[in-house]
Amino acid sequence: MSSKKFIVEVEPAIEATDGKPSMGPVYRSVFAKDGFPPPIDGLDSCWDVFRLSVEKYPDNRMLGTRELVNGKHGPYVWLTYKQVYDKVIQVGNAIRACGVEPGGRCGIYGANCAEWVMSMEACNAHGLYCVPLYDTLGAGAVEFIICHAEVTIAFVEEKKIPELLKTFPAAGEHLKTIVSFGKVTPEQKEQVENFGVVLHSWDEFLSLGDDKNFDLPLKKKSDICTIMYTSGTTGDPKGVLISNNSIVTLIAGVRRLLGSANESLDANDVYLSFLPLAHIFDRVIEECFINHGASIGFWRGDVKLLIEDIGELKPTIFCAVPRVLDRIYSGLQQKIAAGGFLKRNLFNLAYNYKLHNMKSGHKHSEASPLSDKIVFSKVKQGLGGNVRIILSGAAPLAPHVEAYLKVVACSHVLQGYGLTETCAGTFVSLPNEMDMLGTVGPPVPNLDARLESVPEMNYDALNPNKPQGEICIRGDVLFSGYYKREDLTKEVLVDGWFHTGDIGEWQPDGSMKIIDRKKNIFKLSQGEYVAVENLENVYGLVSDIDAVWIYGNSFESCLVAVANPNKQAVERYAETHNISGDFESLCENPKIKEYILGELTRIGKEKKLKGFEFVKAVHLDPVPFDMERDLLTPTFKKKRPQMLKYYKDVIDNMYKTINKK
Repeated sequence: MSSKKFIVEVEPAIEATDGKPSMGPVYRSVFAKDGFPPPIDGLDSCWDVFRLSVEKYPDNRMLGTRELVNGKHGPYVWLTYKQVYDKVIQVGNAIRACGVEPGGRCGIYGANCAEWVMSMEACNAHGLYCVPLYDTLGAGAVEFIICHAEVTIAFVEEKKIPELLKTFPAAGEHLKTIVSFGKVTPEQKEQVENFGVVLHSWDEFLSLGDDKNFDLPLKKKSDICTIMYTSGTTGDPKGVLISNNSIVTLIAGVRRLLGSANESLDANDVYLSFLPLAHIFDRVIEECFINHGASIGFWRGDVKLLIEDIGELKPTIFCAVPRVLDRIYSGLQQKIAAGGFLKRNLFNLAYNYKLHNMKSGHKHSEASPLSDKIVFSKVKQGLGGNVRIILSGAAPLAPHVEAYLKVVACSHVLQGYGLTETCAGTFVSLPNEMDMLGTVGPPVPNLDARLESVPEMNYDALNPNKPQGEICIRGDVLFSGYYKREDLTKEVLVDGWFHTGDIGEWQPDGSMKIIDRKKNIFKLSQGEYVAVENLENVYGLVSDIDAVWIYGNSFESCLVAVANPNKQAVERYAETHNISGDFESLCENPKIKEYILGELTRIGKEKKLKGFEFVKAVHLDPVPFDMERDLLTPTFKKKRPQMLKYYKDVIDNMYKTINKK
């Protein structure tokens, strides 16, 4: 282990007192040891971020879209910062012409596109609360958000209009104006008129502000710029209030972080916008890009065409969720497997050599320039050829995928961690630090972090060798509370510290490793506590499965699992063991189940799990856990109550069979 340390202690630990658990020392990033980055001059609001870049870089390419030409998607067509600004002023005047005042709530509903960003900037200009609506929270969620936030005007993607209309009549109490990002049909117009609502096409709406010129209100740092509703694995969505200050503080922190790592953003950077703007992760990355006068190109909205969009746009920074990176990883594995003996061996040789050198402390660009040139440059070309940073967030990235991409993608692969409540970036791993593999790195240099002990789960923040506990965050990046839910705000914000609900473990170098979730704990019938998230991380190391859900309850003495097996792995095993059938029937085959269970047991032994933590039966679902069946939240977290409902019969059968033995 290297003896580098990327954090400094700023306050001592606090011992446990009457009913209050102990708290570990307060740490901050070594890049902030002499203080947090000062606020950037003149940057008080999200509107300033955009306005200042328009002044500085009026002719830079800002927003790019692939236009349809003769039924085919052509190259990216760009709007400059100045062109976008002129449109935003028009949109803002039109919104105000509809009677919406500063402080009003404006909904935005649809896939990322130029109009999405323009609507958002118009909200920023006029001090409106931007309220992203998204349907992956389930049909009732859009209606819930409109009514809860009292949204009076909504911008919506053309193909989402029918979805939005389902929220009436309830939504009609507040929502009076709907604007399509594209066209609208006469039938749709008629339909909403019955609810006393006006529906405009994009062009028609823009003309409403033609002869108007509303003054832009003064905006304060403390003003709320957006209310982001988070999915929550239980209960109604919560409206997270994000202030201008949170976002401008985050921008200053990211700037300091990238500068300290010699990877500063500049006006030549290009970003592929495909993670939903309705979530904080993509929103703040795009704010950072706008702050530097850089370019943002939008995908076409189809995951199957994503690699094509990447090839056309040639982004320099690629932000993704593990789901997408897993897909890229599997695609590369397949290509190499199909490449014949010689190619395969050359690849493995180059891979092992470069990995060894990176682990010895060499930068990725210097670890094996020859391997990069001969072997890995093709992988880099597959991502457009210009990517220098791949950033993964929203869920844990499997260590084998992270290590693999670090070697073959010829770019930095960084893992970040944050919540809507902390304005996304909270921890992020650093370039060229192989020891940070499997961690989310040290804190971003604009906040303080500490661990709080969780005695009932045996996590001790004062343990000198392995400090573990609930991750708590303090700083200007924090949210301003849950909208209309003071009760929930008080639960998680205590003495200025936000309690994330995630269990972390400090590493010797100051990186954070996420090891568990505070809520996901239950007792087995023999009284043993099971921390299920931790176990899923262990079992997730089995490369022959893509995902696993572990289940147990206090009436049973052992655990069972539902897994999504890896198609190639299962088919390969079946072939070598002369088991016939298609993937669906292989998943039902007892021999295949036995082999997967054997793999789970093997990793359990390797990782020294306790007896009761071993899985005693497994069901294989060929269909990956998904949002369509309401098994996952939009950020791919498991909805455990829903999973239990969906797999109830399967679970009951597994326990019946076990208890017969």
